[in-house]
Amino acid sequence: MSNFFSLIYNEIAKIYIQKSTWIMYLLLGVIILGLGILANTYGDLNDGYEADTWRETLQEENEELTNEMEEEPFLQDFNLSSIEMNNYYLENDIQPAGYGAWQFVMENEMLLSIVSLLTIIVAAGIVANEFRWGTIKLLLIRPISREKILASKYGAVLLFSLFTLLFVLLLSWVVGALLFGVEGINPHIVMEKNTGFEYVSVINEIITGYGFQLVTLLMMATFAFMISTVFRNSALAIGTAIFFMMVGNQIVFFFMERSWAKYILFANTDLSLYFNGNTPWIEGMTLGFSITVLLIYYVLFLMLSWIFFTKRDVAGH
Repeated sequence: MSNFFSLIYNEIAKIYIQKSTWIMYLLLGVIILGLGILANTYGDLNDGYEADTWRETLQEENEELTNEMEEEPFLQDFNLSSIEMNNYYLENDIQPAGYGAWQFVMENEMLLSIVSLLTIIVAAGIVANEFRWGTIKLLLIRPISREKILASKYGAVLLFSLFTLLFVLLLSWVVGALLFGVEGINPHIVMEKNTGFEYVSVINEIITGYGFQLVTLLMMATFAFMISTVFRNSALAIGTAIFFMMVGNQIVFFFMERSWAKYILFANTDLSLYFNGNTPWIEGMTLGFSITVLLIYYVLFLMLSWIFFTKRDVAGH
């Protein structure tokens, strides 16, 4: 077991010794900082409401929003939603909290698509590059089974995705704290759900939102890892994985009238469709069904990777 952990450590070291990896993190950092500066400069963010006057402030906001709708009809949908939210605060006697670091982290959930992209790049090259650089023979002549070598590479990919996710979370919180302050240990806000407005915990929204995104991250990383192992071509693995990540939903919509469309991978990756009053894309789908389909795809990807890596003859490579 110690040999296996040493293999994973070596694979992680090989990932982080590359300049391209740190360029990825630098770009992520610039994006997070840029989003924070934009929100702080141009965002319509409230700094909280005074305990004695917040009701009057909300009522004044509603009057201003109503006047805006009369002058600019195209603002009606947005302003009506804001008015309804303000009314929810008033009717339930909830003092609105100011915008802060936790809400900034919550909104940066969208950055997990970039984390998925970076993970795909790493997963696509971690096996294929061994063949491209000619180092695969040196790797396989060691007294370690091919299964352990493959598992260590896959484990390194998962750890990279986890570290990158934590980087997004921590840097988002730090940037948010510096620019907007911290709104408490466990702040609550009113959010509009499919079932209406709800008073929710921001931290709970972060956990569930990021958690659902992890499903797509795991499946796309495993898919890219499989393509890299089977075809030994990092460019093909990156291109294929990114293509399906970008157009997967469109593929499902195109075939959704077909009875077999519910078995498409991308029809099942968004498990949030089974919560908060949402409905799945295709009638008859359930949470248990989607989890089962995902597990089948996951096992299939890993089996293909294992078969091609353990059975391939590299003597003539």
